[in-house]
Amino acid sequence: MAGTVSRPATDFIRSIIAEDLKAGKNQGRVVTRFPPEPNGFLHIGHAKSICLNFGIAAENEGGICHLRFDDTNPSKEEAEYAESIMADIRWLGFDWADHLYYASDYFEKLYQYAVRLIKDGKAYVCDLNADEIRECRGTLTEPGKESPFRTRSVEENLDLFERMRAGEYEDGSRVLRAKIDMASPNMNMRDPVIYRILHVPHHRTGDKWCIYPMYDFTHCLSDSIEGITHSLCSLEFEDHRPLYDWVLDELNVDCHPQQIEFARLNLTYTVMSKRKLLELVEQGLVKGWDDPRMSTISGLRRRGYTPESIRNFCERIGVAKRDSMVDMALLEHCVREDLNKRAPRVMGVLRPLKVVIDNYPEDLVEELEAINNPEDPGMGTRKVPFSRVLYIEQEDFREDPPKKFFRLAPGREVRLRYAYFIRCVDVVKDEQTGEIVELHCTYDPETKGGSAPDGRKVKATLHWVSAPHSIRAEARLYDHLLVKADPSDEKDDADFKACLNSNSLEVLKTCRVEPSLKNAEPGSRYQFERLGYFCVDSVDSFEESLVFNRTVSLRDTWARIEKALKK
Repeated sequence: MAGTVSRPATDFIRSIIAEDLKAGKNQGRVVTRFPPEPNGFLHIGHAKSICLNFGIAAENEGGICHLRFDDTNPSKEEAEYAESIMADIRWLGFDWADHLYYASDYFEKLYQYAVRLIKDGKAYVCDLNADEIRECRGTLTEPGKESPFRTRSVEENLDLFERMRAGEYEDGSRVLRAKIDMASPNMNMRDPVIYRILHVPHHRTGDKWCIYPMYDFTHCLSDSIEGITHSLCSLEFEDHRPLYDWVLDELNVDCHPQQIEFARLNLTYTVMSKRKLLELVEQGLVKGWDDPRMSTISGLRRRGYTPESIRNFCERIGVAKRDSMVDMALLEHCVREDLNKRAPRVMGVLRPLKVVIDNYPEDLVEELEAINNPEDPGMGTRKVPFSRVLYIEQEDFREDPPKKFFRLAPGREVRLRYAYFIRCVDVVKDEQTGEIVELHCTYDPETKGGSAPDGRKVKATLHWVSAPHSIRAEARLYDHLLVKADPSDEKDDADFKACLNSNSLEVLKTCRVEPSLKNAEPGSRYQFERLGYFCVDSVDSFEESLVFNRTVSLRDTWARIEKALKK
């Protein structure tokens, strides 16, 4: 990772590794791995695992973290996914250096390991189909039934397995199963399938193979081949650990990594399943994997999240042994906190309302000085044009203001940011619709810079842009992907789409922004004063057609939550 690696608070995984080092295990080595399947884009949950695995390696002298693609299912995997995964990891600030691996590199070794299990009487070719295997598997309270093919001889199994590899059989007609215990209380130990026939070209090996190893068989052996010391997995693999150990023990491998499970990340108001994310993409319910509403790393990046904010978020949620739900407000708080320090301030008006300052000279244009970031004086200042005709936000004016509405209203005086006090003297409406189309105001030239020499005060400061100098832009305002904080409590998990938020995206096409944004680069981030943090869209934005994605509003709900928790 670029820069200095900060050591986070000790958690149970780091404590285990520290004890192992103290006891001299693994010859003092720490080798972790991040093993994604290239069958989709990474999401924020994967970011937690990335930060954990690469972080632990970086914290320990000589530590190494491998990037390994567990590419054993060519029917769902693509090179595009592998490329996106590498890009996401690099963007987060991590690098695997020379330690890039693919399970497909080990296909021949894995095949020979399977042959060894057959020779040792620990694996057999089974002719039952998937439904029949499922029916014979038993339940949590009832043992499974042994396959009628379980007693095949070693010679017959070797012959059949070799013919499976040669492509003599159709998909699903035969599998290779480990011979363990059909009465085991752990369902994963009831003769699990370790190889299946799949006549599908692989994105790296082409048509060389038509049988592919299953994940549980591949994963532990890939760890062993690579000399991994600590195999860190999410909690759903806890019940798979006995199988992980069984395979390595039966094959008597030289390296037997220690599998340690930790709680996966569950985040409110979003989807944390690649299967469900893929469904959203394929059904056109979102605009691709990088849609800013998605929980994917590419979606968060396009929305304007910074790698620092995501790393900080992952550090703050920590590593636990039990699953829990993390409030989306914490992730939003982390990006606000980061952008507050690094994002330059600009003025933009999302829903413009025209303001004419009647007593301001028609031919006068002033260049007012505006602060780029009060949190970082080093960012300096910029010039903002001020003229007779301005735009302000529609919501900053009320013709009949309610109680505690302190912004502009007929006869009321307010401050314009960096500029003058103005007072509304007239309201112009559309004769047919009755909608307000223009305000007429007067200004006090003695209040330049935002203060009155006579000491009078105003209760509101508004942002604005000069109408003739402003640039037209599009703003995309994003809300939560789901309307329910935790859709998993729905009885029908498959119907999660019923929880989709129909108002998750609002597009405003008539926004106006200050001229300093004319050459804004795609991906650059800003704080629109009083409105929120915005990012120039990296796909649809061009110099002649600026598009801004709202990363997050200025309102920090997590700060209020945290304050309440401390009481």
